[in-house]
Amino acid sequence: MKRVIVTVTNDLSTDQRVAKVCNTLTNNNFNVLLIGRKLNNSKKLNRNYKTKRFNLFFNSGFLFFAEYNFRLFLYLLFTKKDILLSNDLDTLLPNYLVGKILNKKIVFDSHELFPEIPELVNRPKVKKVWLALEKWMLPKLKNNYTVCNSIAQFYKEEYNSSFKTIMNLPTKKEIELGSFPFEKTTKKVILYQGAINIGRGLELIIAAMKFLENHILVIIGDGDIYKHLKKQNTLDQQSKNVVFLGKMAPNELYKLTPLADLGISLEEDLGLNYRFALPNKIFDYIQAEVPVLVSDLPEMSKIINKYNVGEIVVDRTPKKIAFQINQILNKDFTKELKLAKKELIWEKQEDKLLTIFNNLK
Repeated sequence: MKRVIVTVTNDLSTDQRVAKVCNTLTNNNFNVLLIGRKLNNSKKLNRNYKTKRFNLFFNSGFLFFAEYNFRLFLYLLFTKKDILLSNDLDTLLPNYLVGKILNKKIVFDSHELFPEIPELVNRPKVKKVWLALEKWMLPKLKNNYTVCNSIAQFYKEEYNSSFKTIMNLPTKKEIELGSFPFEKTTKKVILYQGAINIGRGLELIIAAMKFLENHILVIIGDGDIYKHLKKQNTLDQQSKNVVFLGKMAPNELYKLTPLADLGISLEEDLGLNYRFALPNKIFDYIQAEVPVLVSDLPEMSKIINKYNVGEIVVDRTPKKIAFQINQILNKDFTKELKLAKKELIWEKQEDKLLTIFNNLK
């Protein structure tokens, strides 16, 4: 049984893509160890494979990346393994070095174009370092996959690197209804679930709520601008129809998603990373049979145009967004959603993933 060490920089609890990959490998006779880090608010894990979380002195900035990568390098160097699976560029360096030193197979899963993340847009020196690392390592890697065709094509053109596409789809499951932790309402529920970071269009949808009197916006997740958004929402007196529920475990979240009348994914075009974005929340909405409103970006638009499970934003102004939301909620997407949810599931991606791991170069 081959041992795969899987590495990420998050705390493991909410990374659904990595959890699905680890489950697929475990269920197909791979011995999996997943490594991440422990935070103060990290929840207890219950997985059918082994996990390890580092307690770090630093949890942000350069010192975090330096400490985590150094500790990961030492751990990987002296731990038994056959295959190293690196998730994103921020874990690749120690995996790459250990793979080369010990002649171990390296697999790379690029969840996004890391040097193009919005947090690096105004930090050219830091971005330059990540680009240099990417340029050095990526052309040498042979076992790669990513979340969408646009990113795979970008890597092909930029580095002549071959990437398979393994879409970040939810597992097949029956709809199970929970209840929101607030008083029941007859208002239509608009849902955002995911990272609360810059460029997610959250300011836009919150501003649109003043034109949507009979609606409530539910925001589930955490991130860099979570506290700022909550504070600003209170100052703008929009709090009566905007609810922040914070970070939530996937097994809790999937019971709330079906309660929504509309799911939103309004990422801004802040560089290539968001332009090529195909957020897993879109597929979670579809799996819950909830219609979707998405940004006019290539990968998101393809899903809407192919499966007709919602609409693409026409005009990114609060009043026009509100008008379009009202229009969508008067339409019935039930038939299309039921068809799409059968196709857009993780089980349809597993064979492609296993082909990579069973035929490593």
